[in-house]
Amino acid sequence: MSQLLCPHCEKPLLPFSLPEEGGWESPFHLACFNDDCPYYRRGWEWMESQYGVRTSYRYRLDPATGSASPIAVWSPTALRDRILDGEVTMEAEGAADADEDGKEGKA
Repeated sequence: MSQLLCPHCEKPLLPFSLPEEGGWESPFHLACFNDDCPYYRRGWEWMESQYGVRTSYRYRLDPATGSASPIAVWSPTALRDRILDGEVTMEAEGAADADEDGKEGKA
């Protein structure tokens, strides 16, 4: 089975729990928690220049749909308390093949 990788830094995507009231199809999503990821690093400056907020974003993938989008984070430790143990793959979830935003690599 293939482990999903961040398309920006090639590090494994980690599962994290979602709030129950979020309305998502899955109880968790996948995100890149690599603090050296260029997507995350440049997000701080981009959000400040576009919206005047001290926030960044991490790459996020919904394993139920294969849809990728940013998830806002307000600090380097934001959402880390929601990281789940275990490896998740698209095959394990029964979702469609990952699109160009959700690269697959060997575990």
